[in-house]
Amino acid sequence: MMLHPATVHFAMVLPLVASVFGLAYLYSRTQIMSKISARATLVAALAMIAVWYTGSQAGPQIFDYLSEAGQHELKEHKELGLYLAIAMGIIALIQMAGCKLKKFSLEVIAILLLLGATATTFLQGKHGGEIVYNYGMPFKSYMIEDSLHEATANAEATDDCDEKVEAYEDAIDDITSLSEDVDTIYGNTPKTQEDDDE
Repeated sequence: MMLHPATVHFAMVLPLVASVFGLAYLYSRTQIMSKISARATLVAALAMIAVWYTGSQAGPQIFDYLSEAGQHELKEHKELGLYLAIAMGIIALIQMAGCKLKKFSLEVIAILLLLGATATTFLQGKHGGEIVYNYGMPFKSYMIEDSLHEATANAEATDDCDEKVEAYEDAIDDITSLSEDVDTIYGNTPKTQEDDDE
Protein backbone atom coordinates (compact mmCIF):
# COMPACT_ATOMS: atom_id res chain seq x y z
CA MET A 1 0.00 0.00 0.00
CA MET A 2 1.29 3.45 -0.93
CA LEU A 3 1.52 6.08 1.81
CA HIS A 4 2.10 8.95 -0.59
CA PRO A 5 -1.57 9.63 -1.46
CA ALA A 6 -2.45 9.69 2.24
CA THR A 7 0.38 12.05 3.23
CA VAL A 8 0.59 14.38 0.24
CA HIS A 9 -2.17 16.65 1.55
CA PHE A 10 0.02 17.62 4.50
CA ALA A 11 2.66 18.94 2.10
CA MET A 12 -0.04 21.03 0.41
CA VAL A 13 -1.70 22.46 3.53
CA LEU A 14 1.14 22.95 6.03
CA PRO A 15 3.25 25.37 3.92
CA LEU A 16 0.09 27.42 3.39
CA VAL A 17 -0.59 27.44 7.14
CA ALA A 18 3.04 28.41 7.80
CA SER A 19 2.74 31.20 5.23
CA VAL A 20 -0.37 32.57 6.95
CA PHE A 21 1.45 32.59 10.31
CA GLY A 22 4.45 34.20 8.62
CA LEU A 23 2.33 37.02 7.20
CA ALA A 24 0.63 37.43 10.59
CA TYR A 25 4.08 37.80 12.16
CA LEU A 26 5.15 40.41 9.59
CA TYR A 27 1.99 42.33 10.49
CA SER A 28 2.21 42.00 14.30
CA ARG A 29 6.00 41.65 14.79
CA THR A 30 5.41 40.09 18.22
CA GLN A 31 7.80 37.56 19.73
CA ILE A 32 5.09 34.96 20.27
CA MET A 33 4.01 35.15 16.63
CA SER A 34 7.66 34.87 15.58
CA LYS A 35 7.94 31.59 17.50
CA ILE A 36 4.64 30.25 16.16
CA SER A 37 5.62 31.15 12.60
CA ALA A 38 9.07 29.54 12.90
CA ARG A 39 7.67 26.33 14.38
CA ALA A 40 4.93 26.14 11.74
CA THR A 41 7.57 26.44 9.01
CA LEU A 42 9.65 23.71 10.65
CA VAL A 43 6.63 21.37 10.77
CA ALA A 44 5.86 22.17 7.11
CA ALA A 45 9.48 21.38 6.17
CA LEU A 46 9.38 18.04 8.00
CA ALA A 47 6.10 17.20 6.27
CA MET A 48 7.58 18.09 2.88
CA ILE A 49 10.58 15.84 3.49
CA ALA A 50 8.33 12.97 4.61
CA VAL A 51 6.08 13.37 1.57
CA TRP A 52 9.07 13.41 -0.77
CA TYR A 53 10.25 10.17 0.86
CA THR A 54 6.87 8.44 0.49
CA GLY A 55 6.71 9.64 -3.11
CA SER A 56 10.16 8.25 -3.88
CA GLN A 57 8.93 4.89 -2.54
CA ALA A 58 5.67 5.01 -4.50
CA GLY A 59 7.15 6.10 -7.84
CA PRO A 60 8.90 2.83 -8.79
CA GLN A 61 5.72 0.88 -7.99
CA ILE A 62 3.68 2.64 -10.67
CA PHE A 63 6.43 3.63 -13.13
CA ASP A 64 6.07 0.60 -15.43
CA TYR A 65 2.29 1.04 -15.60
CA LEU A 66 2.52 4.58 -17.00
CA SER A 67 2.83 5.67 -20.61
CA GLU A 68 6.10 7.25 -21.77
CA ALA A 69 4.62 10.72 -21.22
CA GLY A 70 3.43 9.68 -17.76
CA GLN A 71 6.88 8.34 -16.87
CA HIS A 72 8.47 11.63 -17.95
CA GLU A 73 5.96 13.56 -15.83
CA LEU A 74 6.66 11.30 -12.86
CA LYS A 75 10.42 11.91 -13.10
CA GLU A 76 9.88 15.68 -13.16
CA HIS A 77 7.46 15.39 -10.24
CA LYS A 78 10.04 13.50 -8.18
CA GLU A 79 12.80 15.99 -9.03
CA LEU A 80 10.71 19.02 -8.10
CA GLY A 81 9.64 17.25 -4.90
CA LEU A 82 13.29 16.82 -3.90
CA TYR A 83 14.02 20.50 -4.58
CA LEU A 84 11.00 21.53 -2.53
CA ALA A 85 12.04 19.31 0.38
CA ILE A 86 15.55 20.80 0.37
CA ALA A 87 14.24 24.36 -0.02
CA MET A 88 11.73 23.98 2.82
CA GLY A 89 14.47 22.60 5.08
CA ILE A 90 16.71 25.59 4.34
CA ILE A 91 13.83 28.04 4.78
CA ALA A 92 12.98 26.50 8.15
CA LEU A 93 16.61 26.80 9.29
CA ILE A 94 16.77 30.46 8.23
CA GLN A 95 13.52 31.26 10.00
CA MET A 96 14.48 29.38 13.16
CA ALA A 97 17.81 31.22 13.21
CA GLY A 98 16.05 34.55 12.72
CA CYS A 99 13.65 33.77 15.54
CA LYS A 100 16.41 32.61 17.88
CA LEU A 101 18.72 35.54 17.12
CA LYS A 102 15.80 37.99 16.95
CA LYS A 103 16.88 39.10 13.48
CA PHE A 104 13.80 40.44 11.76
CA SER A 105 15.57 40.69 8.39
CA LEU A 106 16.34 36.94 8.40
CA GLU A 107 12.73 36.15 9.23
CA VAL A 108 11.50 38.39 6.41
CA ILE A 109 13.79 36.60 3.94
CA ALA A 110 12.56 33.21 5.19
CA ILE A 111 8.90 34.19 4.94
CA LEU A 112 9.32 35.57 1.41
CA LEU A 113 11.08 32.35 0.40
CA LEU A 114 8.30 30.39 2.10
CA LEU A 115 5.66 32.19 0.04
CA GLY A 116 7.55 31.22 -3.12
CA ALA A 117 7.89 27.62 -1.98
CA THR A 118 4.19 27.48 -1.12
CA ALA A 119 3.24 28.67 -4.61
CA THR A 120 5.60 26.06 -6.10
CA THR A 121 3.99 23.42 -3.89
CA PHE A 122 0.62 24.12 -5.51
CA LEU A 123 2.25 23.72 -8.93
CA GLN A 124 3.70 20.42 -7.70
CA GLY A 125 0.24 19.37 -6.57
CA LYS A 126 -1.12 20.14 -10.03
CA HIS A 127 1.55 17.92 -11.60
CA GLY A 128 0.77 15.15 -9.11
CA GLY A 129 -2.91 15.38 -10.00
CA GLU A 130 -2.07 15.10 -13.69
CA ILE A 131 -0.07 11.94 -13.04
CA VAL A 132 -3.02 10.41 -11.19
CA TYR A 133 -5.89 11.55 -13.40
CA ASN A 134 -4.27 11.91 -16.84
CA TYR A 135 -1.84 9.01 -16.66
CA GLY A 136 -2.57 6.94 -13.55
CA MET A 137 -6.31 6.39 -13.87
CA PRO A 138 -6.42 5.40 -17.58
CA PHE A 139 -3.36 3.12 -17.53
CA LYS A 140 -5.39 0.15 -16.34
CA SER A 141 -7.86 0.46 -19.21
CA TYR A 142 -5.02 0.88 -21.73
CA MET A 143 -3.35 -2.30 -20.54
CA ILE A 144 -6.67 -4.16 -20.64
CA GLU A 145 -7.18 -2.91 -24.20
CA ASP A 146 -3.70 -4.14 -25.16
CA SER A 147 -4.46 -7.58 -23.73
CA LEU A 148 -7.70 -7.80 -25.69
CA HIS A 149 -6.04 -6.66 -28.94
CA GLU A 150 -3.37 -9.31 -28.48
CA ALA A 151 -6.01 -11.95 -27.80
CA THR A 152 -7.94 -10.93 -30.92
CA ALA A 153 -4.79 -11.11 -33.06
CA ASN A 154 -3.96 -14.57 -31.67
CA ALA A 155 -7.52 -15.78 -32.19
CA GLU A 156 -7.60 -14.54 -35.80
CA ALA A 157 -4.28 -16.27 -36.50
CA THR A 158 -5.78 -19.73 -35.97
CA ASP A 159 -8.76 -21.71 -37.25
CA ASP A 160 -8.84 -23.99 -34.21
CA CYS A 161 -11.80 -23.10 -31.97
CA ASP A 162 -10.04 -24.34 -28.83
CA GLU A 163 -7.04 -22.12 -29.56
CA LYS A 164 -9.34 -19.12 -30.09
CA VAL A 165 -10.98 -19.75 -26.72
CA GLU A 166 -7.60 -20.22 -25.09
CA ALA A 167 -6.39 -16.88 -26.48
CA TYR A 168 -9.29 -15.07 -24.81
CA GLU A 169 -8.95 -17.06 -21.60
CA ASP A 170 -5.28 -16.01 -21.46
CA ALA A 171 -6.36 -12.39 -21.93
CA ILE A 172 -8.82 -12.71 -19.06
CA ASP A 173 -6.08 -14.16 -16.86
CA ASP A 174 -3.77 -11.26 -17.81
CA ILE A 175 -6.49 -8.71 -17.00
CA THR A 176 -7.24 -10.38 -13.66
CA SER A 177 -3.54 -10.39 -12.78
CA LEU A 178 -3.23 -6.73 -13.78
CA SER A 179 -6.20 -5.80 -11.61
CA GLU A 180 -4.71 -7.61 -8.63
CA ASP A 181 -1.35 -5.86 -9.15
CA VAL A 182 -3.01 -2.45 -9.33
CA ASP A 183 -5.15 -3.16 -6.25
CA THR A 184 -2.02 -4.17 -4.34
CA ILE A 185 -0.19 -0.98 -5.34
CA TYR A 186 -3.04 1.30 -4.33
CA GLY A 187 -3.98 -0.67 -1.22
CA ASN A 188 -7.46 -1.48 -2.52
CA THR A 189 -9.33 -4.56 -1.41
CA PRO A 190 -9.97 -6.73 -4.46
CA LYS A 191 -13.61 -7.48 -5.20
CA THR A 192 -14.77 -10.91 -4.13
CA GLN A 193 -17.30 -13.13 -5.85
CA GLU A 194 -19.81 -12.18 -3.14
CA ASP A 195 -19.36 -8.48 -4.05
CA ASP A 196 -20.02 -9.28 -7.70
CA ASP A 197 -23.19 -11.20 -6.82
CA GLU A 198 -24.69 -8.31 -4.81
